[in-house]
Parts: sequence; structure tokens; C-alpha cells
Amino acid sequence: MHRVTANACQALALMVLAGCTSVPRGLQPVGNFEANRYLGRWYEIARLDHSFERGLTRVTAEYSMKGDGSVQVVNRGYNARRDKWQEARGVARFIGPSDIASLKVTFFWPFYGGYHVIALDHEGYGYAMVTSSSRSYLWILARQKHLEPAVRDELLTKAKQWGFRTENLIFVEQ
Repeated sequence: MHRVTANACQALALMVLAGCTSVPRGLQPVGNFEANRYLGRWYEIARLDHSFERGLTRVTAEYSMKGDGSVQVVNRGYNARRDKWQEARGVARFIGPSDIASLKVTFFWPFYGGYHVIALDHEGYGYAMVTSSSRSYLWILARQKHLEPAVRDELLTKAKQWGFRTENLIFVEQ
């Protein structure tokens, strides 16, 4: 009996963890994704607030390829209240084919969250819009510290049409 219960608990835990990496219903990660072009530094332009980033400014995300095909993730931001930089390091892995921008990322193994690029400047890889497993997570990223207003407005329109609460976005001081 104990073995069945333990296996059932493990199965349930795997289903819960897998659910944390899925794409929100009705959204699709971008295709024709080129991971090597996505690598490097991105500036956080806007985000929906969460405790792990609350109060941070000058937020960046740095992505680099590791030898095993996974992606090293370094998120960094300045906490003015504490007068110090905060940094989180993680590892991301593609959930399926590497030309689909759908990854799972962990900052605290064995817990993974989804990382799904849902809008991307395919031509220049100059901006991206990212979500996790629910519409309560949204980030707008850019290669530069500021995003052109027309591009920003286009991304905000898409996000609102896709059911994100854009009125709650925090525009990050860079």
C-alpha cells in the first residue's frame, strides 16, 4: 500500500510541476525561433508585479548557452530600498523543439516554471514579450533600455487582446 501511495504522490507532483510550465490556454509560443540570436542581454521594459521582483529597477536578463544545450539565465535588478543589487541564476531547457520558443526554467531545482516567448521581433531580435504558465506573468523585454513608443503600444495592444491585465503593468526604470 505504501508503494502505491508513494507512486501516486510522485505522479501527482510531476503533473503539478508540469502544469507550471505549460503555455496559457489560447496562446502560442513563437516559431522559427533562433536561440543563438536570443542569447545575450535583455532589458526589462515592463512587467506584471510579483514578489520576486517587487521594488526592483534596472532589471536585466542575460542568457548564455551551456555546453549541454541548456540556457544559463541570470536575472539582475537594483533594490533601492536596500541599496543593493539582487541576482538570481537559473537554467532553462526547451520543452520541445528548439525552434519553438517554449522553455522551462528553474531557479530552485526541482521546481520549474514556463518561459514562453509569445511575441518577438523576428527580424532583429530587438524586443520580445514573454509569459509563464498563466496570464498573471508578463514581461516585455528589449535589447535597448528603451523601446520605441509605437512598438511598445503594439505589444500592449496584443497583450490586452490576449487577456493580460495591461493596466497593472509596471514600466521599469532603467
